[in-house]
Amino acid sequence: MATSYLSPGVYVEELESASKPIEGVGTAVAAFVGFADRGEFNKPTLITNWSQFRASFGDFMPGSYLAHSVYGYFNNGGGSCYVVRIGGEGQSNEATGVLPSRAGSSMDTIRVNAVESGSAGNEVSIEITDAQGEGEDIAEQFNMTIRGRGGVTETFDNLTMRRGRGRYAETIVNDTATGSKLIRIVDAGAGGTLAERRPNAGTYNLAGGAEATTAITPTEYLGDVAERTGIGGLEAIDEITMVCVPDLMSALNSGMINEEQMRAVQTAIISHCELMGDRMAILDAPPGLKPQEVKEWRVNTARYDSKFATLYYPWIKVSDPITNQVIAVPPSGHMAGIWARNDSTRGVHKAPANETIRGAVYVDTLITKGEQDQLNPDGINCIRAFPGRGIRVWAPAP
Repeated sequence: MATSYLSPGVYVEELESASKPIEGVGTAVAAFVGFADRGEFNKPTLITNWSQFRASFGDFMPGSYLAHSVYGYFNNGGGSCYVVRIGGEGQSNEATGVLPSRAGSSMDTIRVNAVESGSAGNEVSIEITDAQGEGEDIAEQFNMTIRGRGGVTETFDNLTMRRGRGRYAETIVNDTATGSKLIRIVDAGAGGTLAERRPNAGTYNLAGGAEATTAITPTEYLGDVAERTGIGGLEAIDEITMVCVPDLMSALNSGMINEEQMRAVQTAIISHCELMGDRMAILDAPPGLKPQEVKEWRVNTARYDSKFATLYYPWIKVSDPITNQVIAVPPSGHMAGIWARNDSTRGVHKAPANETIRGAVYVDTLITKGEQDQLNPDGINCIRAFPGRGIRVWAPAP
């Protein structure tokens, strides 16, 4: 029955309908799969900011794009994401060191091992200084200051190599409750007097820490749904709406996988997103391709055809804290952040085009308008540098 209106005007009436329009789906939660400096393997971990990522998975790491991508994600507006660390089949090496005797001989007094395996232990240093005070045993005492990644500092004063004493170095430093969180030490059992057995004053750096070197296979990326590993482990997390695998390019660059295997993994990522029905695969092209080469790769080699996948080109250049130089990285993580930013500020109905890429200092390849006119029809979304306007996504979303 129609409603009666008593005065002229414009009225909006809500009517019941047998069918309702499809609502837009947000793309605000990304999932990243890749290599990390530390952290559990094959466990999807919720990360809500960059500091939390560093605490869980470590900092930027040579040969990996995961940290750069997650940093770019948060820097460009991403709110939360899930991270899956892969590559845990091999055995990583812990950093070690020795502290020489103050007697000037070649004997070692203490052997040191980093608590954390992998390259993180290479950032640990031990400083030995003379103890202050008086007494007949002051010559055998020493202070130990341990420094690690992120400015962490631990200090243990008035240690001694005398077994059974309250300040025996091995007991104090290795105590699980009050001891060091960075190192474990072993009394080398050197001979001589206690004064000679104490380590010489100076600063000593640990070395030899390395990540697992086992080759990564496509199976490692794909994982298993039942075991919650790899990409398969993401099926149990409903809120994920974007999937990025930037270290697929790390594996390609290092020779762990070939280009055919890379494409197989990307196809599997697309299939995963199609199966879930509510998430998008943000893909990266191989590095260093020229505009005509990426068109050839997309059309005749990759041949992806899915509304659940998108490809961005070219790679972007960012500042690398490891080398203090500018390096090229795949753009998927930064783009995931832009998608999230676009959803929150403009709505899911608006394509994330003409958006500035925060943190990008340049592009790996300059694209002209004529080249973009050739790339866009083939589903290649372009990133371009504009004088005075920065680095921008200059393409419609699929």
